[in-house]
Amino acid sequence: MFRFLEAAINSKINVGAAFCRPHIFLKMKKIENENEELEVDELVYTNEDENEDENDSILEVGDLVLGYDGKAITGEISFGINEGDYLCIIGDNGTGKSTLLKTILALHKPISGWMDLVPSRKEIGYLPQQNAVQKDFPSSVFEVAITGTLSKNKWWMPFYSKEQKEDTKKALEATNSLDLTDKCYRELSGGQQQRVLLSRALLASKNMIFLDEPTASLDIDASCDFYETLKKINLEKNTTIVMVTHDIENALKHSTHILDLKKDGFFFGTTKEYQNN
Repeated sequence: MFRFLEAAINSKINVGAAFCRPHIFLKMKKIENENEELEVDELVYTNEDENEDENDSILEVGDLVLGYDGKAITGEISFGINEGDYLCIIGDNGTGKSTLLKTILALHKPISGWMDLVPSRKEIGYLPQQNAVQKDFPSSVFEVAITGTLSKNKWWMPFYSKEQKEDTKKALEATNSLDLTDKCYRELSGGQQQRVLLSRALLASKNMIFLDEPTASLDIDASCDFYETLKKINLEKNTTIVMVTHDIENALKHSTHILDLKKDGFFFGTTKEYQNN
């Protein structure tokens, strides 16, 4: 497939994207002005080998304050997860769940705090919320999924390699979507589309996937199927999952950890601790 089609797909379907940014360690302090607005003071970039933890920690967040235009929408948030964990971020609307994902992925600037993300952002698969244009994209399932391998392309490669095509088949198989390979993406059901986009995120990912309400528009059966597929990937591939969701039942059933954002604070702990709290 020609590169102009790749560019078109990336501009319309920004899912499973590889973020080619350096590994960063955010180190900030709060500054209060007369209007009690908080502003970022310092942003420190480091190499991936720096700030390594002795355990399997893959993401650490400390005293992170989220907001827009210098105005905070959350208090200080702190948590950490290890490789292979399955974290569900829950909470009411307006508590900063999606903003937290975007902040960790360096798509949005925080007000203050720090975070240490071990994998580079080009090694993280991202499945954001879909819009109407993305759902109606006129391309085959295979063409949509294989764009998740773009981060592995060299500048001089005009076509996908045999390895990229084989990896795409494996990713589609992992999400039970291989039988949809030649179908048109826009003709699929909502559940099928999300599984294809999950395949794309898998291809962009090394061992970590971020998802923003992936089952929001799905019916109960499709949602349960998606959660089962995601849990299988988490267990069999030891893929770290970080997901925003309003589906509390499935979150408690499949996750290992819960981050519950509230207007006046937050809870973070294992799923069992959350259930017992």
